[in-house]
Amino acid sequence: MKAHTGEIVSISGWVSIRRDHGKLIFMDVRDVSGTVQAVVLPNYKEAHDIAQKIRNEWVLEIKGNVNKRPEKMVNNDIINGDIELEAVEITVLNEAETPPFDLLTDGREVNEEVRLKYKYLDLRRPRMQKNMIMRSLISKLIRDYLINQGFIEIETPILTKSTPEGARDYVVPSRLEKGKFYALPQSPQQYKQLLMVAGLEKYFQIAKCMRDEDTRGDRQPEFTQVDMEVSFMPQEEIMRINETLLIKIVRDLFPDKKIQQMPFPILSYEEAMGKYGSDKPDLRENKNDQNLLAFCWIIDFPFFEKASTPNGGWTFTHNPFSAPKPQHMERLMEGKNISEILASQYDITLNGLEIGGGSIRNHKPEALSKVFEIIGYKKEMVEKDFGHMLKALSYGAPPHGGIAWGLDRLISVLTDEPNIREVMAFPKTGEGKDLMMNSPSEISKEQLKELGIKI
Repeated sequence: MKAHTGEIVSISGWVSIRRDHGKLIFMDVRDVSGTVQAVVLPNYKEAHDIAQKIRNEWVLEIKGNVNKRPEKMVNNDIINGDIELEAVEITVLNEAETPPFDLLTDGREVNEEVRLKYKYLDLRRPRMQKNMIMRSLISKLIRDYLINQGFIEIETPILTKSTPEGARDYVVPSRLEKGKFYALPQSPQQYKQLLMVAGLEKYFQIAKCMRDEDTRGDRQPEFTQVDMEVSFMPQEEIMRINETLLIKIVRDLFPDKKIQQMPFPILSYEEAMGKYGSDKPDLRENKNDQNLLAFCWIIDFPFFEKASTPNGGWTFTHNPFSAPKPQHMERLMEGKNISEILASQYDITLNGLEIGGGSIRNHKPEALSKVFEIIGYKKEMVEKDFGHMLKALSYGAPPHGGIAWGLDRLISVLTDEPNIREVMAFPKTGEGKDLMMNSPSEISKEQLKELGIKI
């Protein structure tokens, strides 16, 4: 706006604050780019009459002269603090009811369920808009960096197959094949490995993932991953690319933040547990400094652990598609000393939180089949749920590996937000409810009948 000083311009936006001084009426008018103060003088009678009726959150179009503010009225702490718009014409584009809460505060004093119910209003507050803009900038930087590194952005399906990979699936009934169901993806894990079989070599995606998990404070039914997979690349190089990208995000977009140690320290799982009692230790030297970022790689995880089931069998610690460390491949294939098998897995942690995890994969079908055998899957079950993967690997699959970041969690740490809901446009409650859309909800009897479902 400053560049237009002395000109007649037209602006549109919402009224944040209206102050009636009788002859002079002041209004702060905002849009996503910022706020400008408009002043309405009595000599523009029609505009002045309209301004007397206006209330907060009304949507206006104002035509007026851009003037320098009087010296004593300049506010150097805000954008456009040295100018004001002398309103000549005002058009009311829409009136507004009084919002259920103040939109000018940071919102932390408002009950979260009320904020979620009126999320479209909560998103008007400056803090939330800043978070959404920053999320967009981070996503763009990630895309630009990976594409420049030769990665190909590929979308994978949202309707997929239900397979026993860890968390519960959200399932979607098929209308055309009654009694059969799609599943929403817990991650693009199988698809991205199949893209490696397809010879695309460097894949990435900013992907939606859905998991029907039990309630936990910092967990959402749907969340976003920065997902990538590469062929012919050793673990150390995958870690290096990701470390370089994380450093670039901090340096380019969060210059006030300080990374405690570069290159990031690398701890084995055994070292982390022995020294810190956690596989995601908080290594900050000063935990009171919110601008201090302590990244850390954790490697050499146990491949298997005892399952919390009555039969006490084995289960995988991360996912069944990981490869063992090369020196432990013989143990895997022989099924011996299972508790001692280490996986080619690596997690990236930040200030005591896991923000990403990945592994080198089993690219030979016989090795993947052995993993399923160790965790107690019968051959017919493996064929039913994972036969397509084993078949694909039999057609000359390249060595490959990848990683997935929890994008929501990373952004929440970088923006100093207490949880991932503050950096999502439309989050749900911890119980998975959308209070704004009132979902999950019942569907009609006609829909159930069409799907062949009876409740």
